[in-house]
Amino acid sequence: MVFASDSPFSGRFEQTIDDAVVYGDAEMESVLHEGPVRVLANGWVEVPGGRYLSPHAVHHIDTRVSE
Repeated sequence: MVFASDSPFSGRFEQTIDDAVVYGDAEMESVLHEGPVRVLANGWVEVPGGRYLSPHAVHHIDTRVSE
C-alpha cells in the first residue's frame, strides 16, 4: 500500500477516514471500496459491515474532501 508523503497517515498508527476511495491498482480503475474506512496499524483496511481488505489487495487510498 502506498501513501503520499503529505498524507494524513504519515506518522500515525491508525486512521479513520469518513469519505475515502480505496483502489486496488495504480491506474485507479479497480475501486475496492468507497465511503468510510479505518486503516489499522497492521495495514489492514476495515470497511463497514465488519469486512477487512488485505494490505496486499490495496494499492492506495484517496481521501475525498468535503466542500
